[in-house]
Amino acid sequence: MSTKDYIFDTGSELGEKHVEYLEKMLDGPTTMVLSSLDIQPGQRCLEVGFGGGSIARWMSDRVGPTGKVVALDLDIDHLEPRPNLEVLSHDINEGLPASAQGPYDVIHARQVLMHLPQREAIFKHLVDSLAPGGWLVIGDMTDRERTVKAAPSQADKELWDKIQHMNHHLVGKPRGMNFEWTHEVDGHMASAGLTNIQGLEYSQVTKGGGNAMMLHRNLNIQAAPLLLQAGATQEELDRYRELTLDPGFRAWFFQIIYTWGQKAA
Repeated sequence: MSTKDYIFDTGSELGEKHVEYLEKMLDGPTTMVLSSLDIQPGQRCLEVGFGGGSIARWMSDRVGPTGKVVALDLDIDHLEPRPNLEVLSHDINEGLPASAQGPYDVIHARQVLMHLPQREAIFKHLVDSLAPGGWLVIGDMTDRERTVKAAPSQADKELWDKIQHMNHHLVGKPRGMNFEWTHEVDGHMASAGLTNIQGLEYSQVTKGGGNAMMLHRNLNIQAAPLLLQAGATQEELDRYRELTLDPGFRAWFFQIIYTWGQKAA
C-alpha cells in the first residue's frame, strides 16, 4: 500500500482522535498478550506502526534503561523519544531501516499488516528480525458479523448494516484492507518455523457515545467522500453519525485477533 491509498490521516486532528480511541479500546487486550511474554529489563523490542505511542511507551517502561525499544511509523508527532526509546519515521513497506535491523526479543504490530498488500513479505522480514527465542505478536481486525443489539428502529438497524458493509467491502477492501489476513497469521507463523503459537480473539458490544462508537463516527467522517462515491447519501451518513451518539444504540463493534509465536532458541 502506498501512503496515498491509506484512507485515514493520523497527522490530522481527526487522525489524532482516531489513534486515541484505538488506544482506549485495544491497549487492554494488547498489554495482556504482551505481559504473557514476560518482557524483561535489558531486552530489545520493535513496535511497527506505533500510532499514538502508548504500547511503545509501555514496552520502554519494561525493558528499562538497559533495554531498547525501536518504534516505527510514518507520522511520529504523537511519540517523544526517551533514552531507551528510538522513534523513527519510516515506511515498513521498505523493510526495516538500516539502523533498526535487530535482532529483537519482541516485535509487535497492531492494525498494520492488514492494510498492506506486501504483508506476507513484511511478515517474513519481521520473523527474520527476531532474536533466538524472540516473540512476534500480530494483531489485526477481522470482518465479524455486524450484529446490532438495540436500535431505535428497524430502519436504523438496516442503515447501520449497510454503512458497515460499505466501509469494509466498497471502501476498505479496494484500497488494500484484508480482513481475512488475521485468520491466516497462525499458518504463516507455523510455516516460518515459529513455535508456541497462541491466539486471542477480542470483541465487545459498544453503545452510542462510547469510545468504540466515537471511533466509528471519526472514521465515517474521514471516509465520507469515498462513501458518497460508493453510493451512500449524505442523509444516510448524517443518521449513521447520530446513532454513534445515541446511548440507546448498541452493536458489536469489532473483533481483533492477536496471534503470537516464538522463534526457536
